[in-house]
Amino acid sequence: MSVLDWGPLSRIRRNHALEHATLQILAARSPGCRMAGYSDAQGFWLVGQVPTEEIAAAAQEALRRLEGGEHSLAVHPNCGTNFAAAGALAGALAWLAMLGAQRGWKQRLERLPMLMALSTIALILAQPLGPLLQARVTTAAAPRGMRVLSVTRQAAGGPPLHRVLTRG
Repeated sequence: MSVLDWGPLSRIRRNHALEHATLQILAARSPGCRMAGYSDAQGFWLVGQVPTEEIAAAAQEALRRLEGGEHSLAVHPNCGTNFAAAGALAGALAWLAMLGAQRGWKQRLERLPMLMALSTIALILAQPLGPLLQARVTTAAAPRGMRVLSVTRQAAGGPPLHRVLTRG
């Protein structure tokens, strides 16, 4: 058994997959609507100008479709995993480009073209890496008996915030 299948981690990964699938279904129904989500072991949060009933319906459909094998719904193009992969690779290669540079600005400036080239390579490599990390690490597309318990709107000043609770 992998550490990724361990209790709370498994729940977070499955909720993350359901969050992504829900967001993709909502985006297809309301193109141009800005939304964001955040998953935890109890479910996920969704921020956006979307009626609670639409979120509940989309979450149920997302769960049904994930159970039916549409695992691609678990990988979202705007997931933080994609951005973290790009940032980590670009940062690591930028660090590599600066190895051995003296403290003076002149030598650092001379390395700028190499730093930019390596950062660009990192961003290119991150294109397939982010979705791969989502599919294999940060989400688990098989719901394994998960169900949506409730979808509620949280009272707060600011953009609408919804809580989707799951079990299983």
